[in-house]
Amino acid sequence: MNNHCLPLAMTAPGELVTISEISAGPGLQKKLADMGFTPGVQMRVINVQAPGPVLIDLRGSRVALGQGIAQKIAVKKV
Repeated sequence: MNNHCLPLAMTAPGELVTISEISAGPGLQKKLADMGFTPGVQMRVINVQAPGPVLIDLRGSRVALGQGIAQKIAVKKV
């Protein structure tokens, strides 16, 4: 993760972010890609409540991710 990126789990509700990279094993990378989580994709953060899920709007769909997975997704603020 470079210095302009932060984990998705560290964002604030309402922020618009772009995925920079996903630091995960091949299985999780494929699962996330199948859900639409690929580098360059924009999404809006709806809710972040540790230790609960991170809720985001991805391509018009609401998706909830666990904190562990949200820590592996590096994003940049738009």
